Amino acid sequence: MTDVGNMRARTRRILIFAARYLVQTWWYELFLPRVGLARVAARNRSARLQRIAQRFHVLAVDLGGLMIKVGQFMSSRLDVLPPEITKELEGLQDEVPPVPFPAIRALAEAELGVTLERAFSFIDPTPLAAASLGQVHRARLSQLDAADTGLLDVVVKIQRPGIGTIVDVDLSALRRVARWLSHIRLVSDRVDMPALVEEFAFTSLEEIDYLHEAASAERFAQDFAEDARVSVPDLVWERTTRRVLTLQDVTAIKINDVDGLRAAGIDPSEVATDFAAVMFDQLFVHGYFHADPHPGNIFVTPLVGAGVGGAGAADGRRAWKFTFIDFGMMGDVPDALRQGLRKLLIAAASRDGKGMVDGIRGVGVLLPSADTAELERAMTKLFARFGGMGFAELQDVDPREFRAFALEFGDVVRSLPFQLPENFLLIVRAMSLTSGMCSSLDPAFNIWNSVEPYSAQLIRAEGGNLVQGVAKQAMSVAGTIARLPQRLDTLATRFEEGTVSVQTPRIERRLGSLERTGRQIISAVLFAALLIGGVLLRADDVVFGTVLMAVSLLPLLHALFAGMLARRGPLP
Repeated sequence: MTDVGNMRARTRRILIFAARYLVQTWWYELFLPRVGLARVAARNRSARLQRIAQRFHVLAVDLGGLMIKVGQFMSSRLDVLPPEITKELEGLQDEVPPVPFPAIRALAEAELGVTLERAFSFIDPTPLAAASLGQVHRARLSQLDAADTGLLDVVVKIQRPGIGTIVDVDLSALRRVARWLSHIRLVSDRVDMPALVEEFAFTSLEEIDYLHEAASAERFAQDFAEDARVSVPDLVWERTTRRVLTLQDVTAIKINDVDGLRAAGIDPSEVATDFAAVMFDQLFVHGYFHADPHPGNIFVTPLVGAGVGGAGAADGRRAWKFTFIDFGMMGDVPDALRQGLRKLLIAAASRDGKGMVDGIRGVGVLLPSADTAELERAMTKLFARFGGMGFAELQDVDPREFRAFALEFGDVVRSLPFQLPENFLLIVRAMSLTSGMCSSLDPAFNIWNSVEPYSAQLIRAEGGNLVQGVAKQAMSVAGTIARLPQRLDTLATRFEEGTVSVQTPRIERRLGSLERTGRQIISAVLFAALLIGGVLLRADDVVFGTVLMAVSLLPLLHALFAGMLARRGPLP
């Protein structure tokens, strides 16, 4: 099969997969509930979603390229996707075989303009790591380059041959799927899928441009130039092009290697605390962050002569530092968004449910028109019950409590008009990976222990009597009393706007009855349409016509029996 044929087959596989499961989702999540068969739709829902995720996992690993990145992004979308999908995809890694070295050699030599023997005194043909977009080989600089750069041992990151074409094909398919989704109101009301794909496309195209990655590494290094906690490998610009990147070999202890950390005298719990603080600094201080902080991209490097046994040595010097690598996926936080995130963090630290919702609105995740009264109640209840708990404590909570909370407020959250600000996808991914990393280093890690002192630090950095006063008010012991005037003012505003809602059970029951009657009428019409369609089609297509006639029984049963079941009332 030609390369063109391979690319067409690749596109077909992606589109057929998407179409198949979009139709399945429409049937179970939209059609069946609309005709009164919500219980049928809910049956085995968890297993059904898990199967979809498993099949996507297989597809992504088989196709490689950008599809693995898609799965990794989906695994961090806890706000949009159900846990059955995110959990299945969270283990999706670049499970691809390495490219044979002759093909890698040919690409590298074409890019560098010289043979590998001239560019390096040694290069290992066995890759150190192989990923869907490129692979890494250990190497040693030539004597001349070593003298110029002061480096000797390096790693060379070389792009997979043809990956640019594969990325273009995958993005074209994803854009088509996004257009399909934009016509589904359930999706379009919650997220602008074409814009989301364009953000993903922009990030992906940057990731395969190694000159951009090199510039990102330099910018990141400048942000932390005065910070002893963080280091970045030096670049060898003379041996770097758009598809070949050469940089200092900084291999050390992987951040998630708990045994290795302890063997080096480094406390994993201190690593977790410091790592959270470093990631917070990137988001809230510098506004430029590493968007792919998985274990393979962060090393803990012991410092020679600094001693062991924690973050600092006896003479005050640090005993270890974080070394970040792979700057292909970076995120910018605009000033307005950064200010909103700061306020959100302060509200979270003070367990202020209303402030949290105001912060979410300020960040731009909720549309201004959203009615957030129920969401405020949900956040307040969430903080009251689970606020301040660490991962280990949450594991001890009865799962029925989580289910009860989800049942009480799940529909409220799902009904709100969400939107995604610029770069928010990357922020969610970075924070999700950070939280998981810290919990793996220390099962007793409590994110609140990191958030509270950090929010206090942000308050001091903000300056200004107004911000300081509001923050102190929110965190004071008398927070509820302090917020009472604000709540009264909000209530008065709602009276003026006419948005105060009063629950009237009798009217609600009558509306429910009318709604059931409407559903029965729809079911009857649908029965007639399917039956007539089946009869007409059966002459030309026996199988399809028979299927339509058989399916017509479902809305018929609903039209006949839904009213009888409703009149019986709920079971005692």
